[in-house]
Amino acid sequence: MGKSRGRRFRQVPFSPAGLEQRCHEGDDPDEEPAAELLEKVQHPSAEVREYACASISKLLQEQQAIPAFLQRDVVRCLGPLLMDYSLAVRETAAGALRNLSACGGFEVCDDMVSKDIMTPLVALLKECSTGLDANQLSPEKRIEMDKNYIEDIANEAINLLWNVCECSSTAVHIFNKEGCLEAVLLYMKKFSTNVDLAISAANCLQAVTEDNPDLLYSFNASSQQVLETVMLCPESTMKHILLRTLTAGIIWNIKGTIPPGSLGSMINAILKIFSESLAIDAGETIIRMKEAEKNRLKLAVEGETEENMSDVTENCVLSEDYDLEEMPKGKVKKGENDIFDFLPPDQRELKEVTALLMAQQTALEIIVNMCCSEDPSDDEWEELSSSDESDFMENSYNDGSGLLMSPLCLSDEVNSAFLNNLIPKKILEKTAFPNSVALDICMHNPSWKPLIKKLNAVQCRALTCLQNILLVSDMDCLGGASLQSIAQHLSQLVFAKMELPTDTEFLEAVTSALRAVLQTMASKNISQQSVTPEQLWTLCEAGMNSSSASVKVNIVSILGISGSILAKGQDTAEKLKVIGKFLLEVAMKESSLVVAGEALDALFDVFADGKEAEKAAVEIRLLPALKEFQPVFKMRMRKGKGKYSTDQLCVLDNVKMNLRRFIAYQETLGKSPTCNNEEL
Repeated sequence: MGKSRGRRFRQVPFSPAGLEQRCHEGDDPDEEPAAELLEKVQHPSAEVREYACASISKLLQEQQAIPAFLQRDVVRCLGPLLMDYSLAVRETAAGALRNLSACGGFEVCDDMVSKDIMTPLVALLKECSTGLDANQLSPEKRIEMDKNYIEDIANEAINLLWNVCECSSTAVHIFNKEGCLEAVLLYMKKFSTNVDLAISAANCLQAVTEDNPDLLYSFNASSQQVLETVMLCPESTMKHILLRTLTAGIIWNIKGTIPPGSLGSMINAILKIFSESLAIDAGETIIRMKEAEKNRLKLAVEGETEENMSDVTENCVLSEDYDLEEMPKGKVKKGENDIFDFLPPDQRELKEVTALLMAQQTALEIIVNMCCSEDPSDDEWEELSSSDESDFMENSYNDGSGLLMSPLCLSDEVNSAFLNNLIPKKILEKTAFPNSVALDICMHNPSWKPLIKKLNAVQCRALTCLQNILLVSDMDCLGGASLQSIAQHLSQLVFAKMELPTDTEFLEAVTSALRAVLQTMASKNISQQSVTPEQLWTLCEAGMNSSSASVKVNIVSILGISGSILAKGQDTAEKLKVIGKFLLEVAMKESSLVVAGEALDALFDVFADGKEAEKAAVEIRLLPALKEFQPVFKMRMRKGKGKYSTDQLCVLDNVKMNLRRFIAYQETLGKSPTCNNEEL
């Protein structure tokens, strides 16, 4: 609900004999595997059903295989198996449906809900929460069972519930109506014995509690006590840090249920958890955990070798005729050929690092939300957009802040907790590039390579946090860092390498932060020396080639801020001419109306005042160019009403009014007769 989260895939430890080979024959997903496997799930043998579900689960991790299963109504085929008498079938069926929801996206999840997956899913969750009858296992399974089937089924089911609730408002409504909260909280209480299940439940509940006021009524003192207990769990593993972070996020989502007198202390407790998470150096943790994994695997190999050598010696003693050159079948020979047989299936160190990075990313995302004021309702936007010559426009015009930046504010409780827990300082630290040694470890170990993306995600979230904090708080909270030093740091992130970064997410985050710091410096009349004119033009050229409208908006805004500062100086007309020509070209040629509007807004800032600005405006013929573009912009706005959101249209409407005013202002400067401008 509201945020996109990475999905997890269930690993299938086995596959049915004969079926797996046929599943990989041919590349056309419409061929036999889907039909054959869905037929097998109706087989009277529980073993065959289990194998079929496991194979489907594996195939559904590949997006190209999903349409074939959807055409054959996989949801209605697997849904009833969630209540199968065999616990193993329940688990593999839930795993297959979980993968379908994870890989299929919003439309598939909506389709799953429309086909009533919630009925058996809710029933399964409630049955798991009250306990299942272990006697449903076959005698062989009971003997071989080395895991808790009930909790493993619950883990698959809760992940499926999480996925569909994130994608479907109908699923959230059913969650509320069916009272699933009690079951999810019960799974969270398992944190001391099954932290993985508790994390899954916390992920689900954090998603469901976001923007869900109807659920708030279900939280009573007992529910809050469960959350507080989990949030205060003393374990120090990375998984428990993630669990505490997610629980803190849940409490933030339901802060409306907390008595006003307790709100300050609760917010401080939430940010204390975030602070503890962000204080951990992820790069150093990767280095340490990789060394721990290496030592553990080395000991495992040595132990297995000693055991095998003992078997060899024993066999030799028992049979004097045994050839010492010949290795016993199934013993050391297999290990020599395939060292991965000794790798643990859980990869515990990798999971710990992943949990830490997920905790840090989650903490940063919630902090971003804490910094953002509530979004205006559609009615409020309509009121702003339709107001004629409003005071809002007078206050916005020529403030140098850019019309696309929304005013933000921090509540006293949040601001105080930020300072007490050194949150801004730790966020600033997280904006640095990841540890190069840790990156090298990840690059050279395939199973660890996905961590690189997570490290980069943490950095991008930190940059977004920094942007918001610069807009909502004062400099004291940044641990003594000056605006100049922050601007220099951000400049180094952009220009540290020979080539500018091309990653869109990073470029958007770093230019947003740079825009915020330059805006703050401009408002305090602090000259910036961190970005040279050459670097600024390089950034502008690279930014305008980006496919991201957000990056382009940031670039033209940065240029506008820089130009407005230049306009206050002496002998800057030539530089202002270059800036003006660039912004005019963007406004007139950019396909995105939002970017064009921001370019116009930047022009208003640059040429709003000053002798140098007046001189440059005349030389680049700014006034005739804008008068010619005025009806074009009006026409583009009419055509673009269905392409842009309400808030974007509101901003563009303000730009449109400012364009008319700016033209009138330029005409006054030129002492030309007042023209009867076409009303926009």
